This record gives sequence, C-alpha cells and structure tokens, in this order.
Amino acid sequence: MPRPLTSPRAPRYDADLALQTLAQADPKLGKLIARAGPFTLRVASTQSPFQALVESIVYQQLHGKAAATIHRRLLESFHPICGLDNHPDPQHILDCPNEQLRAAGLSHNKALALRDLAAKTLDGTVPTLPRIRRMSDEAIIEHLTQVRGIGKWTVEMLLMFRLGRPDVLPVDDYGVRKGFALTFGKLKPTDKVTPADLPKPAEMEKRAARWQPWRSVASWYLWRACDLAAGKTMVLPGA
Repeated sequence: MPRPLTSPRAPRYDADLALQTLAQADPKLGKLIARAGPFTLRVASTQSPFQALVESIVYQQLHGKAAATIHRRLLESFHPICGLDNHPDPQHILDCPNEQLRAAGLSHNKALALRDLAAKTLDGTVPTLPRIRRMSDEAIIEHLTQVRGIGKWTVEMLLMFRLGRPDVLPVDDYGVRKGFALTFGKLKPTDKVTPADLPKPAEMEKRAARWQPWRSVASWYLWRACDLAAGKTMVLPGA
C-alpha cells in the first residue's frame, strides 16, 4: 500500500550533549560551532529507504529546483493509482511505462536506476524501514550500494538526513572537505579553492577520531563553515 509523505523532524540523539562533547574534544571545532549557531539538522525518519533513494536518484547531478520539479512530476504521475500525497510502491515503478518516467523528466539512466531500486527493494536487498533501523551504518552502505546509481556518498546522506545516524563522516563530500580546510587548514574565505587546498580522507579521519560518536554533527558544522565563508543561507545535501 502506498505510504503518505511526511515532514522532517529533529534527530532523536542528544544534540546538546554532542555540541558540548565536540567543543571540549576539539576547541577549533568549538569556535566554529559558536559562530555558526544552533544545530538545526532535520531528518525524515519515517520515510522508507525506497522513498528516500527514489528522491536521491532524481536529485543526482541536478540543481535543487530542477530536481524538485522532476520529483514532484514523478510522484504526481502516480496519483491516479496511489492517491494524493502518497508515494508509489516499488511494484508501481516496475509496472509503469518508460514514457511515464521520461515525461516526468528522468533520463534513461535514472529510469533504469529507479527500476533497479524497485527490484532490489522487492527482493530484500534494500531493507524495509524497521529492518534498516536495526542495521549498522557499514551494513547499510554494503546493501544499498548494490543498487544501480547509488554510491557511498548517497548512502551517507541517507544515514544522516533520513535515518538520523549521529556518527557519519562523508570524507568524499566537497562541502565537508572545503569546510575542513576552512576550519583546520590554511584556506581563507576569499581564496579560490584548488584541489591542493582540500584535505585527503586520511587527514580528515585522523582528526575526526576525536569527534566520535558525533561525526555527523561535526560534518554538519563543516557545511556551515562553507556557508559562513560565502555569506550564504545554509543549503545542505539531502535537505
């Protein structure tokens, strides 16, 4: 049966404890936290892995507004079957004609990825929401990266912004790397960023050892470091 769409909420972990622990463990990070202000990450924890990954696939390599339009068109195309404000099930994706997916604005590769996601949801490769909540971060990454078009970064965003996992460090994320360089390296807000300015994963992991078990919170503030440097309103992956 189709599931209704839901609104995001605050994560269930103790954000105040996380901020206090991070500031004590890493004073430089503590200064960033003080400048950036309250922790306002929100998660859509009642969204199923299938629903979250449908959205992730649609949004890949697109600007937010264009992706949001395509995602909306995709969901609306299933309203005659699912009803208003309900998300299509995996079988609906498998049964729909290619023309329906293309009319929503999906590329051929994304249509194939959605069908593979639907098939792997039905065969159990993509876990149900109750099951995924009991799985470790590593096991979730192993399962979900078997889906066409789903890489580690996409799963890390799901862990942070959908499942509300507190200890995720997306070392391949450009914004996290840039925020790390701004906070702990020599990169200045006015500098033009070059590959040499960005830290290697090993460097990030070494410093982030002191952030455990709150690396998701620290990563969120590294994104905020980029926003502060640019004087922009916060825009986060998966938000």
